[in-house]
Parts: sequence; structure tokens; C-alpha cells
Amino acid sequence: MRNARRAILDARNGLPVLIAGSSPLVVLAAESATPAGLAEWRAASAGPGVLLLAPTRAAAVLHQPVAPGAAAALALPHGVLDPDALLALADPTRPQGPALATAPVPVLAEAALALAKLGRLLPAVLAAPAAPGHDAGLLHVAAADLLAYPAHAAATLTKVAEARVPLAEAPDARLVAFRPQDGGMEHLALLIGRPEGAEAPLVRIHSECFTGDALGSLRCDCGPQLSQAITRMAAEGAGVLLYMAQEGRGIGLVNKLRAYALQDTGLDTLDANRALGWGADERSFAPAAVMLKLLGIARIRLLTNNPEKIAAMRGCGIDVAGRVSHAIAANGVNDAYLATKARRFGHLPG
Repeated sequence: MRNARRAILDARNGLPVLIAGSSPLVVLAAESATPAGLAEWRAASAGPGVLLLAPTRAAAVLHQPVAPGAAAALALPHGVLDPDALLALADPTRPQGPALATAPVPVLAEAALALAKLGRLLPAVLAAPAAPGHDAGLLHVAAADLLAYPAHAAATLTKVAEARVPLAEAPDARLVAFRPQDGGMEHLALLIGRPEGAEAPLVRIHSECFTGDALGSLRCDCGPQLSQAITRMAAEGAGVLLYMAQEGRGIGLVNKLRAYALQDTGLDTLDANRALGWGADERSFAPAAVMLKLLGIARIRLLTNNPEKIAAMRGCGIDVAGRVSHAIAANGVNDAYLATKARRFGHLPG
């Protein structure tokens, strides 16, 4: 998996990567493409290549329905190969890019889009067959490793640091950091009291939200959810808040801001994510289950209104003894957001 992590960094840095498999592809993330990166991609490519997009984004570019699947491919006229044109095709918050036509989807297209998503980049990737003998300077990564990367990162989490961090709402609190084997994103666990000794401590799986948790944004209910969870655990005398590095339901802060811009044009939170080419919810709750096991906690009461979290914990071997509702009142700004979570994500009443 070492090359998978390196490939993610190369993609973010605008460098082409060779995805090895049955039909090797030279790929370059559209969002981070530079003139130098495009030149290197062309030199290592056999043929003009295609632009890979999620079907939802491809349908918007083509102004016609696209068959569902892992990816769609669009043919690349010569004039499209510049960073500004590529970004306009990848990002729906920008002026519409040039019109393109469909093309055959390469075998390794799913892995190519997975690479962009792992780098928290827009899921839009230039891809072309690798030219024999011209890929020596490129990082090679197995397609299977890119697809398996999230599960591997979750399975290899280890505790790397722990410290006492008294809070205003919970003076007896400790913060524990977990890091995957490849040195990727850390997740945190806030332990209040001694939940390790409780029969079924209260647990909250909370995805980080910079705008809500740190800035107090009114667009979501994340800040109040965080504060009320800590207060409730302190009142009980024990609890665990798992603070997951999965901003914006797993799409990252930059893409969440793009989704906000689309919401300001009338889309709801689910359709905005899809318009960017992401799924409605890109999170995996497997890391949360691994963290609980490393803390020695196998049976919990889950503080949530999201039935998917309950199913995920049980699927990962955590005994969920019950659900504790987490009611947050609308504030006049996030009313439609909360309604969308109930109506389209299936969140339960508080």
C-alpha cells in the first residue's frame, strides 16, 4: 500500500501516475493539472486519452442522461488539454466548459476515479493507455491497491498518542489519536470519564466539520451536535466521542465548500454532492469500529439519528445495545438541511 499513498500525494501535486492492471493507464487529476503535468501525461500516453467523470457529472456536461456505473468517459479534443478547460469540465461551480462527446470507458476507470477521491480532489481524471517505454519516471500503483486503500487504512489504525484534555463541559476528558499504518489521516477519540469500564457506554460517531464545529456555522447542526454529545456524556459520567477525519460526509472541506455554493443555487445537500461527482455519503464507519476495539469497547449505546451508523457498527462486530436519539432544533437557516437528512438520508426523529 506504500505506493497507493504516494500516488495520492502525486495526484494532489499535479503529477501523472501509472495505474497498473490488465490495461495500464496513465492518469492525471483534472483539478490539479498544470502545463508541466499535462506535458508529462502526454509523453507517457499512447493516444489522445479521455476525461473520466462520475456519471452524474458527465450527464451535466453532456446535457443528456448517462448510464449509471463506476465512471463515464468523454473524448478529449485537442483544445481541452489546458488546466482552465479541464477545471471547468470537472467543477460545476465554474462556467460551463467545452462540449464533449462520449468515449469508451477504460477497464481501470474505477481505480482512476478512486485515486482522485482519495486525494479529496474532484472526481475527474485524464486517462490514456500507457505508451510502452515512456512511463519509466512515473509512479506505478496497482489498481487493486487503490480500491482496497480505505479498508486497509481502517484495519491498520493504531493508537499513537494520548493526553488528558479537560473541557469546560467535561473536566475528566482524554484525547486519543489513531493513525493508519501508511501515515495517512488521523482520527481522534474523546474519552469522557472511564468508558472502558462501562457495560455499554454512550458513543457518538462525529464527522469533523470545520465550519460547524470551529466557526459555529448555522448551515448545519454539527456544532450543537458536538457540544450536546459531550455534555450528555459528562452527565452520564462516561462516554466516547469518535471524531472522524471525514469532513463533508467524506468529500473533504474544499469540496464541501463547492457543495455549499451549489446549494446556494437551489440544490439540497445530497444533490450538490452528486453534482460534484461524489456519492451522497462517501464515509466509511469501519475506522470508528476499529477505534472502539482498540479502546477495548465492544458493546455500546449509539448516540445518533442515522440508521446507517447502527448497521455499520453491527456489521463491523460492535454490539449496539441501543440507539439514543440526538435531537437538535432547527435554527432558521438549516431547516431545509435537517429536512433533507430526514427525507432523503433516512435519519430518524430525534
